[in-house]
Amino acid sequence: MIFEDLDLNAELLESINYMGYRETTPIQEQAIPVILSGRDLIACAQTGTGKTAAYLLPMMSFISEKRPGYTHTLILVPTRELALQIDQQIQGFAYTLNINSLAVYGGVGSGWDQERDALTRGADIIVATPGRLISHLNQGYVKFSQIEVLVLDEADRMLDIGFYDDIMHIISYVPKKRQTLMFSATIPTQMRSMSKHIMKNPVEISLERSKPAEGVIQVVYITGDHQKIPLINSLIADHPEYSSILIFSSTKRKVSEIVRGLRSPNYKVEGISSDLEQKEREATLLRFRSRKTRVLVATDVLSRGIDIKDINLVINFDAPSDAEDYVHRVGRTARAETTGVAITLVNRTDQPMMKRIEKLIGYEVYKAPLPAFIAEKHDKGTGRRTYQSRTEKRGFKRRHGR
Repeated sequence: MIFEDLDLNAELLESINYMGYRETTPIQEQAIPVILSGRDLIACAQTGTGKTAAYLLPMMSFISEKRPGYTHTLILVPTRELALQIDQQIQGFAYTLNINSLAVYGGVGSGWDQERDALTRGADIIVATPGRLISHLNQGYVKFSQIEVLVLDEADRMLDIGFYDDIMHIISYVPKKRQTLMFSATIPTQMRSMSKHIMKNPVEISLERSKPAEGVIQVVYITGDHQKIPLINSLIADHPEYSSILIFSSTKRKVSEIVRGLRSPNYKVEGISSDLEQKEREATLLRFRSRKTRVLVATDVLSRGIDIKDINLVINFDAPSDAEDYVHRVGRTARAETTGVAITLVNRTDQPMMKRIEKLIGYEVYKAPLPAFIAEKHDKGTGRRTYQSRTEKRGFKRRHGR
């Protein structure tokens, strides 16, 4: 389906066309007519399928027609990165429209006074993280009495983080007569229970999920921890055409270790985690987006909700403990029908986790053999060398006179 076939505002269609979009994604094709009809909606679709535009476009169409002059839509999100991304996307679509929005999120330099003024006067669309928004609500000046649409984006992630009570507290400030939209990659039990309290006869849309996009080439290397950095350095050196490489670590502690191990005089490597102040994180992401940084090492703060286009290679430094997180991590590449490569480094401890991931996605990921020179590295802490096979072991001894 093309966007012109949807009942969207003519000015908005012009803006969509200006941005180069013509055909809808499956979630957009199904969700936009439901939202335009005024029904509540639970939409389940994986990362990179166009979920954000699926709810932004009908909201912006409403606002363009009505010119309400008050806060029309409140969007709650789990992270400040996602809040900023959505706000930027609104600004992109609003290129030819008189629609204003504001991202409300915690962290140094995010602009408390600017947020307070917008929440007092009313911006057309407010995109907020729950904790920061509650800080404003507690001050008594927030004007939410006329909100018509409430959106919970990445609802499953917000519940995972523990925002249930915060979300319900915020909803107490929003009119009961409203349209409520929940967008998520999964529908856990707690989310379904919440929907019964805050929604009225919602339509449910559930696209095929928990599988990486078809354009993702997936590879697993079974490796020791001490072999991971040399292997990644080798992969980067072998692929100079990869200008954008994203590496995920399961812990903040490992991020700086990985950055140190990958530093090169030929390209820039940076790390990002919640330990950085917000301004630093935004600057780091900007350098990565603009290709000034070739390799970015990140925690799962980036696995959902960050729209960075044309990432060539995603590397899981370790297998994520949550199988769903694997889908979101590798979903950073091969977005919007492009292709990409996702490599996961799995040690002995991680192998059961990889089994759970394969069970979730429904197939076994290709296990690539380690390059010989990586397999010949000393086994850390034992003085022994590790080999992929007896043939490799004999070859090593023959070459080195042992």
